[in-house]
Amino acid sequence: MTIKKKNTAKEKTPPLVAIISLGCPKALVDSERIMTQLRSEGYQFSPSCEDADVVIVNTCGFLDSAKKESLEAIGDAMNANDRVIVTGCMGAEPESITKAYPKVLTVTGPHQYKAVINAVHLAAPPLHDPNVDLVPPHGIKLTPHHYAYLKISEGCNNRCSFCIIPKLRGSLVSRPIIQVLDEAERFVNAGVKEILVISQDTSAYGTDVKYQSYPWKNRTIRTKFINLCRELGELDAWIRLHYIYPYPHVDEVFELMNDGKILPYIDIPLQHASPSVLKNMRRPGHQEKTLSRIQNWRKICPDLTIRSTFIVGFPGETDEDFEILLDWMKEAKLDRVGCFKYEPVTGAESNKINPHVPEEVKEIRWHRFMQLQQTISAEKLKAKVGKILPVIIDEIGETGAVGRSSADAPEVDGVVHIIGKNLKQGNIVDVKITKSDEYDLFGKICRK
Repeated sequence: MTIKKKNTAKEKTPPLVAIISLGCPKALVDSERIMTQLRSEGYQFSPSCEDADVVIVNTCGFLDSAKKESLEAIGDAMNANDRVIVTGCMGAEPESITKAYPKVLTVTGPHQYKAVINAVHLAAPPLHDPNVDLVPPHGIKLTPHHYAYLKISEGCNNRCSFCIIPKLRGSLVSRPIIQVLDEAERFVNAGVKEILVISQDTSAYGTDVKYQSYPWKNRTIRTKFINLCRELGELDAWIRLHYIYPYPHVDEVFELMNDGKILPYIDIPLQHASPSVLKNMRRPGHQEKTLSRIQNWRKICPDLTIRSTFIVGFPGETDEDFEILLDWMKEAKLDRVGCFKYEPVTGAESNKINPHVPEEVKEIRWHRFMQLQQTISAEKLKAKVGKILPVIIDEIGETGAVGRSSADAPEVDGVVHIIGKNLKQGNIVDVKITKSDEYDLFGKICRK
């Protein structure tokens, strides 16, 4: 197939790339890395597919609904532009893409950055000298300037029955700790105020490389979860931990949280509380003891915020299993919770478990679960009324701003609505909480 080029060397204008990034923050980091490399080679970015010389679609393939969204995004890009490169999780099964859109230029799997860059070169060759073109030292970001995601590994060694991530992204591959710390320092030097640590299994960091040692600032440091947390805790930024499986060694991090080195916030994807459902899910991390461990974590760090996600209607989940989950939630009183109705994923082992829960039962259970969590969340937030909390400013409005406390991650948790003047995005300010609802806080600036 002959590709008609929109730019010519004679024009001497840098090629334009449009990028559509779907899925989780881990995919967002992949997109950022691709953009950083392209920008270093002189490419510019277009918000419009129609005006671009080439379009990159970074897909999500975790759920069938996500695959559908990815295919729709590819179709929209193809309608707007005849040069479309597809990458990401759905690219691990390229035939599902090429069958629907045989004229896409290239399909690559997740974190295949070099293949994506090579495909861009073929579609729209660079017109620059890479020795002089510059990018910001922290790379190109899709997030606001004041926070950034720090991905510490790829893939996962767990084999949860409902998840196909290992098939899409492979087994765990930890980044060298010196690379991770160097990237984190570049973030802070560029003005980033909050670093969100992410991976598929953050607390397994380093296990695949047997905690390999590296030289770092006139000493040796091992590639280990707790070592990473200690080092990040010395940076002048909020450090927020996501996707933590509750392995025994995780207990060590709560002292750092209580000492103010790491935000007192932990995101643990627990998924359920019934032993029989957890067994069917093949969940790691000694979750049968999680409730007692949560109680101990709160003793170590009284200000701890715990976020988690759960699945209702998992194959084989009985009424009794669901009641066990609700009873567990009443006792655990988690601060932030997301809940999903089980959705079959093509290729997942959980599809073989019987009986499957009827859709109407899933719906009822989901509503009951969310009503319970709303009550718990409202009680938790009401207890913060009257307190003064540090809040990072995300958005500026006419009469105030919207920000987040240490208990709130961007996009997935609540916010703090602030009344005040002369506020600036990215600043961390003290806010006196005056009101709360089921999910958000309301307050006013405390002036010193």
